[in-house]
Amino acid sequence: MQFTIEKLIYGGDGLARIPATGDERRGKTVFVPYVLPGEVVEATVVEERKGYTRASLVEVLSPSTARVVPPCPHFGVCGGCQYQHSDYAAQLEDKRQILQETILRGAKLAIPHIETHSGEPYAFRNRTRMKIAVEPEFALGYYRHGSHELEPVRRCPISSPLINQAVAALWELAPEAAAYPSLREVQFFANHDDSQMLVELFIHHATTPVLLAKFAKLLRERMPQIAGVAVFASGATDGDLEDGNIEASRRLTRAGVPHVEGAPSLIYTVGSHNYRVSAGSFFQTNRFLAAKLVELVTRNRSGRAALDLFAGVGLFTLPMSRNFERITSIEIAQNSFDDLAANAAVPHIQAVHSTTEDYLNAARGRWDFAIVDPPRAGLGERVAKSLAGLSIPRIAYVSCDPATLSRDLVTLLAAGYHVEEAHLVDLFPQTYHMETVLHLAR
Repeated sequence: MQFTIEKLIYGGDGLARIPATGDERRGKTVFVPYVLPGEVVEATVVEERKGYTRASLVEVLSPSTARVVPPCPHFGVCGGCQYQHSDYAAQLEDKRQILQETILRGAKLAIPHIETHSGEPYAFRNRTRMKIAVEPEFALGYYRHGSHELEPVRRCPISSPLINQAVAALWELAPEAAAYPSLREVQFFANHDDSQMLVELFIHHATTPVLLAKFAKLLRERMPQIAGVAVFASGATDGDLEDGNIEASRRLTRAGVPHVEGAPSLIYTVGSHNYRVSAGSFFQTNRFLAAKLVELVTRNRSGRAALDLFAGVGLFTLPMSRNFERITSIEIAQNSFDDLAANAAVPHIQAVHSTTEDYLNAARGRWDFAIVDPPRAGLGERVAKSLAGLSIPRIAYVSCDPATLSRDLVTLLAAGYHVEEAHLVDLFPQTYHMETVLHLAR
């Protein structure tokens, strides 16, 4: 069946409608992956739902001028990227329109101007998480699009050069890795200048982490740039750990203390600040845009007191320490909190180990500025109401999901906030993911 693609939607698909050809489904919404706005395509219906249809691309009959040849041979099979077939300038414009439309639909708020910020479109990831299979033979890669079948990958063009070097080293150690059937995943985390990395190995929750000590040592011997290897016994489900899940590290819970071979942490420099980032801690994944993100969130903000919610290791806390007399930073994930406490060990910064909801419910005091950087699930109505109830004059909301951002905006707008600035920071080129920074004022 032929379709004309109207636009791209959040999630990476193109939206079309079943033509008015006498079919009782005419006008019904169709979602097609790996297409671009304005293209005429041949696609096969693969799933019928009450409100929409999903189709699989067969052929592009009339290509967009923005269509390019994807540099990765796995594109279209691997589920990690959605936009490698699009010129990068077109990707940015499509994301800007998706963000505007999502906020308009979800929060009934029109934002006519969204400033877009971008960096290098490839080799940008400082953190890459991959699946491991050791039976019937070793394989390292990502889940295929729409499935839990492993696509073996030996090079990932969106990952940093050092990470790709580590991927190659792990493939070379395939015979040794085959001796550890409990291996499930590996995560590579490179520092700011791509000179050192941490490797996190994830094994079946019933396996003792120390059993992989020998393999961890082999990895470090193979690559001197690997500062440390941490082995986590993870009880998370495969669905929780799919590649592309930005919050995987933030949600990671310890089963006791993981085994560490070598150093347990790296120093990551952003601007003029050095951050200790340990295995299992959350940190932004774009090595080219971290400083720009910090600048957009914290610039021109000063006062007596600031609040940093979902603070992680203190990415925003440290830059704010120059311009506020007192800062309170909240983080619940143990690994990230430990790093936050180490990074922000100065008298006027208070690091609090708590959920944001619990802290806000008991909060007493006044703040001039607050930063919220929640995981993909957003704040939720209860937390958004509690935050609004503090009557903080200005809030910077950092979001990695425009749908949950829009939902939370409904509550904040109703409480008297309005949007002063809107920024789209493309931390995740070649994918549908996007980072948004909104500055809100009462």
